[in-house]
Amino acid sequence: MIKLYNTLTRKKENFKSLKPKQVGLYSCGPTVYWYQHIGNLKMYLSWDILKRVLKYGGYNVKHVINVTDVGHLTSDADTGEDKIEKAAKKERKSAKEISNYYFDVFKQDIKKLNIIEPDVWPKASEHIKEQIELIKVLEKKDFTYKTNDGIYFDTSKLKDYGKLARLKKENLKAGKRIDIGEKKHKTDFALWKFSEIPGKRQQEWKSPWGIGFPGWHLECSAMSSKYLGKQFDIHTGGPEHIAVHHTNEIAQSETAFGKKPWVKYWLHGAWVLFKGKKVSKSKGGLYTLDELQKQGYTPLELRYLVLGTHYRKPLHFNLKNLKKAQESYSRLKNIISEINNDNKINKIYLDKFQEAINDDLNIPKALQVLWKLARDEKAKGKINTIKKIDEVLGLDLLKKEKVKIPNKIKKLVGEREAARKNKDWNLADEIRNKINKLGYLVDDTEKGSVVRKFN
Repeated sequence: MIKLYNTLTRKKENFKSLKPKQVGLYSCGPTVYWYQHIGNLKMYLSWDILKRVLKYGGYNVKHVINVTDVGHLTSDADTGEDKIEKAAKKERKSAKEISNYYFDVFKQDIKKLNIIEPDVWPKASEHIKEQIELIKVLEKKDFTYKTNDGIYFDTSKLKDYGKLARLKKENLKAGKRIDIGEKKHKTDFALWKFSEIPGKRQQEWKSPWGIGFPGWHLECSAMSSKYLGKQFDIHTGGPEHIAVHHTNEIAQSETAFGKKPWVKYWLHGAWVLFKGKKVSKSKGGLYTLDELQKQGYTPLELRYLVLGTHYRKPLHFNLKNLKKAQESYSRLKNIISEINNDNKINKIYLDKFQEAINDDLNIPKALQVLWKLARDEKAKGKINTIKKIDEVLGLDLLKKEKVKIPNKIKKLVGEREAARKNKDWNLADEIRNKINKLGYLVDDTEKGSVVRKFN
């Protein structure tokens, strides 16, 4: 039995899908106006593990990750500039060029990280019809009102508004005037925003209420229901989504579809921290995968680092910790490479592994099981068991890469070996950095240096 921590109930629950062995899974996807950093990628790694654990448990998973290419404003209060439009102005490109470019980069990143692609990548800009129809349903049920800047959802009409975030009733008091338009209540949110000057925006559409664009929250409700139905099993996201985005998704979806709960299980991963704070422009730590690769780290080394911390616990990131993960991952692969296959399965270790992953995706404990198996000299069936384990971990533990090492790299490796023998550690590190910059990695093993090319 798989147990998952449900944010809605604040407790671990035995997972039971709406349909036998069928799972509908929706993950809040990227807003494609810039490169995705390690904080973003960590979340997708977590949901990749979730999907793999479900599939390992015999479930057929339909996974949807949306692509926000319109409507995500710079403020959660339905104000500010559209992030895609802002990026388009900055880079002097079309909104479509911006969203397509950064979406392509994101897909390349998740491929490098061994993240299984979703079954559907719905784009907000390609589902305007569905979003307008959803507003019409809410309008008929008398849950909408019009201001001078858009169509809003009236949260005061829902007795259980904010149940996911456990918001208090005092949060429903009348709000203040905002820069454009006026909301009746502080927590009311935009379903459709009017263009300030029609024709000025790159992305805007006609609607029964006026020319404009959809609200960010509306997009997820419309797209998830189209591909997963009016009620589905699991919705995932980051902690920043709980109080506003996911709360508003629930409000409009349960009102429109009449399904309670709209989603049975809500899963939220914790943030990546840098110097004790969430990774950000002001605090630092916003590395992209490409930047880490240029510093000599592979995508799967980052994956290994992420898997070492439970998805609901903050991941404390720095290059020192990534370096330790790199060394640990390399040692693990080296140990596994020397194991002989006996065509058996070690049920004892496999059961321990499954017990760990079924306990709210306890991958750190699962890694401990893997390490014990790899080091257990008496254990039988190691290789086939590791193969099964890697169906969930996705670390390419048995993959052997044949790489032709250029003579220039071999020469540098020889010079580094000489420096290490002379205990000139500074020179050895300097040479290692040269090797890294040329696109190769050096792992120090008991049998000498092993050279690898990073992707």
